[in-house]
Amino acid sequence: MAGKTIDHARLDRVVAEARRNAEKRGLSYRERALKLYPWVCGRCAREFTHVNLQQLTVHHRDHNHDNNPPDGSNWELLCIYCHENEHARQLDAAGREDAPGSKELKSSATFNPFADLKSLLKKT
Repeated sequence: MAGKTIDHARLDRVVAEARRNAEKRGLSYRERALKLYPWVCGRCAREFTHVNLQQLTVHHRDHNHDNNPPDGSNWELLCIYCHENEHARQLDAAGREDAPGSKELKSSATFNPFADLKSLLKKT
């Protein structure tokens, strides 16, 4: 990377714009989802009020945050705990051998520390 300089001001502008766009997108579908659905977690059935509403998230069923149909059919309201669990389950499934696309995601170790153990034990 010798000779290349990083334009920090441009990088800061790009990051700030991306954050603004994500916030706008998040607010618009979140506002709509909160108007469409009761304030109840779709998994654990915990109820929410204005006091703790920040702990209720909008989960995209197809995991595409840009797929926001006006009828809300791609959304479900989940508490922060169930939402985290849902994404962890998706990652776990992607890491399994039998999961579609797992060959691309899974990496295996190539180093075997015991490969020459038998010959090393013979020397003693």
